[in-house]
Amino acid sequence: QLQLVESGGGLVQPGGSLRLSCAASGFSLRYYAVGWFRQAPGKEREKVSCINSHGDSTESADSVKGRFTISRDDAKSTVYLQMNSLKPEDTAVYYCWCSASYSSSWGQGTQVTAS
Repeated sequence: QLQLVESGGGLVQPGGSLRLSCAASGFSLRYYAVGWFRQAPGKEREKVSCINSHGDSTESADSVKGRFTISRDDAKSTVYLQMNSLKPEDTAVYYCWCSASYSSSWGQGTQVTAS
């Protein structure tokens, strides 16, 4: 079973920074596209940022471009989301995701609050 474990969420003042981590347990992320999604109360889950399996292509939501950076370390089977200049509207539960042609998985989520 694919298991993803997020960490790094918390409470931060607007303008502050947080770094989320997502570690794969029991498998390697090497051949997976990975990404971060978020869901605010009363809203649908939305894609924040994704990176392909080769690590050479990323895409991000317009709302976070220039502020959030996704990266991956396949040696550690970990994906990161560096979040700078956080805004109150970034407040949400952030979920890690991975996908390949044969399987996909979601993490349990980590709360990020900018207030």
